[in-house]
Amino acid sequence: MGRRGDAHRLIRWLWTSRRTDARLARLCLLPFAGVWRLGVGARNLGFDRKWLPVRDLPLPAVGVGNLTVGGSGKTPIASWIAAHYASRGLVPGVLLRGYGGDEVLVHRRQVPSARVVADPDRVAGAERARAEGAQVLVLDDAFQRRDVWRDYNIAVVSAETSRAVRWPVPAGPWREGLAALERADAVIVTRKRADPAAAAELAGSLAGRVRGLCPVGIVHLGVSRYVGLVSGRPLGAGGLAGRRVVAASAIADPEAFVAQTKATGAQVQVATWRDHHDFRDEDLAWLAKAARKADFVVLTEKDAVKLRDRWPASVPEPLVAVLDLTWELGEAAITAGLDAIVTPIERL
Repeated sequence: MGRRGDAHRLIRWLWTSRRTDARLARLCLLPFAGVWRLGVGARNLGFDRKWLPVRDLPLPAVGVGNLTVGGSGKTPIASWIAAHYASRGLVPGVLLRGYGGDEVLVHRRQVPSARVVADPDRVAGAERARAEGAQVLVLDDAFQRRDVWRDYNIAVVSAETSRAVRWPVPAGPWREGLAALERADAVIVTRKRADPAAAAELAGSLAGRVRGLCPVGIVHLGVSRYVGLVSGRPLGAGGLAGRRVVAASAIADPEAFVAQTKATGAQVQVATWRDHHDFRDEDLAWLAKAARKADFVVLTEKDAVKLRDRWPASVPEPLVAVLDLTWELGEAAITAGLDAIVTPIERL
């Protein structure tokens, strides 16, 4: 069933543990990591030397992506960017790579005016978004998509993931090394459970790896409130203190979600599924049973969008953790970069 989170614990052990057994396991994976690095390096060389084609998109485009596998906070940042453009009176198009229907639903809920398109062919997706009225594009999970042109390329680096070993996939979580930041027009360090000092230290170290005037910002992704899954009734984080809570998630970084839930003072039981898991009827039944026994079941927004229309009316509704994005550094500089690529649109 996946509720015990065995896969998450295995990956965390493999990528973060300094124990001898974890080191030996990583060594066994080293040949595969070498193949990964060679493949990525060859591909990047092809684009650097202009041997591989880069296709144009029909609208101004922002790419958002990370250097590691999952859990960096790129999707909340992509949603924030889309909401920023919407606040300026523009219609954003959000392009996804074609799987993970939960992210499609999250973007549509976060930015109702956005045209959200999931298509592995980003050019075809961009054309669809433009046909639906989009005026600017936000490409989620696209830092490595060098086959399409982006006017503003944002790399997201997690303060939590940066503690992992600096080994390529699968021996570590790194898709690319920090040298890839030379391609970035902006870098955003995200923190969930890391403290401000750790994020600031990471941002300072990355500032020396970027080119020119590339800004480095810091964003805190925290939970300060909860809302009912169906009713939308709000509850402050203090309302969980001392209560029996089941923290249920199917996301790439469940540890941060669990840590944020425990920070409320709740007594927390953890239930995890793999990232992008499609909840089956038996999963829903398990959650409903947990909701009857515990004081609260708490879900992420990413999981809530898959369960909201299926939740039994006779069962106490779960709470949804509302992720608040707070800028701690670099908002003005990065916002100026985002605005610069759409200025010609506003002059028409």
